Amino acid sequence: MEKKRVVVKIGSSSLTNAKGVIDQEKLTDHISSISKLKKAGNEVILVSSGAVAAGFSKLGYPARPVTLKGKQAAAAVGQSILIQNYYEQLANHGIVPAQILLTRNDFSKRDRYRNAYSTIMELLERGILPIINENDTVSVEELTFGDNDMLSALVSGLVHADQLIILTDINGLYDSNPKNNPEAKRYQYLPEITEGLKEAAQGTGSKVGTGGMKSKLIAAETALSLGVKVFIGNGNGERKLLDILEGKGDGTYIGSEDLTSINTNRQWISLHSTVQGKIFIDHGAEIAIMKKGRSLLPAGIERVEGDFPKGSVVEVYGEKKMLGKGEVLYSSQELSHIIEIRKEQKAGIPQSTMEVIHRNKWVEI
Repeated sequence: MEKKRVVVKIGSSSLTNAKGVIDQEKLTDHISSISKLKKAGNEVILVSSGAVAAGFSKLGYPARPVTLKGKQAAAAVGQSILIQNYYEQLANHGIVPAQILLTRNDFSKRDRYRNAYSTIMELLERGILPIINENDTVSVEELTFGDNDMLSALVSGLVHADQLIILTDINGLYDSNPKNNPEAKRYQYLPEITEGLKEAAQGTGSKVGTGGMKSKLIAAETALSLGVKVFIGNGNGERKLLDILEGKGDGTYIGSEDLTSINTNRQWISLHSTVQGKIFIDHGAEIAIMKKGRSLLPAGIERVEGDFPKGSVVEVYGEKKMLGKGEVLYSSQELSHIIEIRKEQKAGIPQSTMEVIHRNKWVEI
């Protein structure tokens, strides 16, 4: 089997019991399958929930806290418990883990985004198992990923993974709720995520997790947009992850074989950057960038809105709608100056041929 780079996401319900305590039997099963996957030559990144679930009982809460301060306090206690358990069990297989805690800021800030990528790549090169979780202790609602399903999707895109495996307590996606309908049929394979599928998904997966099936569908949709195939399901035994890679997993496979990986620059522009202005272009420039795959040149720009420096991300509008986003190689002042000069010049005088937005730093919407 071809060696692959795999992101494995383990949810709280697949790691702890209903009381919020880490289930050692479940953990042992996961660790043995991760070990088997690595020993087969695959690169593995683990996105693990469980910090809040592991910690809330230690604080005296009867169930998962609902307040922000309660969640953050539980995460502060539970994260150390979680990683300690991983360290102890992984040591039995000769695997060294590395803990990485991320927030939305680590993705929205370009230097942090690049640093996160470089760190993970260095760990993989040295045979280390990165264990990633959201930094719940310091995250605020506006800067969270929503749940670790989305975090795992973004990480899988960041590292250009071949496969995202989302392990949950249900063996895949069904056409209706299998807990309520014994006649529900499981989807073995889906080429894409449709709006109908997302609308049909209801409820949360368990009392100790934050992500339900709908969140997994949204995460899968994000991963597919970044060129990463997805598996949602479960399994038992040391071969469960290898079986999933070999197409024998107990769950649902999502995504076609012709998915194309999205380069890191485009990922950041598309999903994480802050838009700082707008550029409006003429019909000729719209045809060039949308249908001919060319970069945006100064000659096609009619006007700009906003005050932005060189290197900013801006939205680009055609005659009728927004076309996409890109990173500019000119400031708004420079572009305004170019437009004014062009209006004053006579036809036939050469225009600047330096790209305003290079094709590699452009994302269509």
